[in-house]
Amino acid sequence: KVHCIAARITAENPDDGFKPTSGKIDRIKFQSSVACWGYFSVWTHAAIHEFADSQFGHLFARGEDREEARKTLVLALSNLEVVGEIRTPIEYLVELLRTEAFCRNSIDTSWLDGMIRERTVKVKYEKLDVVFYAAVL
Repeated sequence: KVHCIAARITAENPDDGFKPTSGKIDRIKFQSSVACWGYFSVWTHAAIHEFADSQFGHLFARGEDREEARKTLVLALSNLEVVGEIRTPIEYLVELLRTEAFCRNSIDTSWLDGMIRERTVKVKYEKLDVVFYAAVL
């Protein structure tokens, strides 16, 4: 028996109600493994058009049980790099997968809507990274 968890990779801004974003993609870095496979519909130096579907990738993580698959997906998402003008919810997905409710599998179809509405999940940025990126802009 094997368990699989999938994650949609989208050009959406989790800090703005998951509104779609568009723009150039400079780099996508992902390494498939035996435990996690991914595909992307765009490549380096491509772009997400403003009228296109925001989903441009998918990751599938497997494990002997749900917890192993969850940990595999967290690791894969943590190592996934999408660099460019678009915003992605990758960090948000990692934080969702680490919530106690997700780990306990005590979620239902209204769980995510409540998390978004209450802004329960916060992506944590390193202070020096924020200073660096602000200086670059």
